[in-house]
Amino acid sequence: MLEIVLETHQTCELLDITQKIQSAVDASSAQEGICFIFCPHTTAGLLINEHADPAVGHDILLFLEKLVPGDHPWTHTEGNAPAHVKATLVGNSLQVAFEEGRLLLGTWQGIFFCEFDGPRRRRIWVQIQS
Repeated sequence: MLEIVLETHQTCELLDITQKIQSAVDASSAQEGICFIFCPHTTAGLLINEHADPAVGHDILLFLEKLVPGDHPWTHTEGNAPAHVKATLVGNSLQVAFEEGRLLLGTWQGIFFCEFDGPRRRRIWVQIQS
């Protein structure tokens, strides 16, 4: 299993990690299989969406903020309850097939790490199965 360390710089942000995941596939020398990606944090997650237009990621974050507002009367007292809820909605793992050593993503798709409680030093784990 490969661990990838990420540095986030904002409270909420989407980091395009597509190339980091492709590099993990490249390093495995496997030609086809499944790439399993896991986020071991309760206030962060993973998603696949458009990475050609950064406005899409911006809109996703704006909608999540509207859906899970910080001024809700949360009972979790650490002050990061919205981050836990957003991470639950987004999810913490992905599976992406690859063939001929390349991730099988749609034309506009990219893999994103979703930070909801930053800035922080984060990690994700990648397992390549051929």
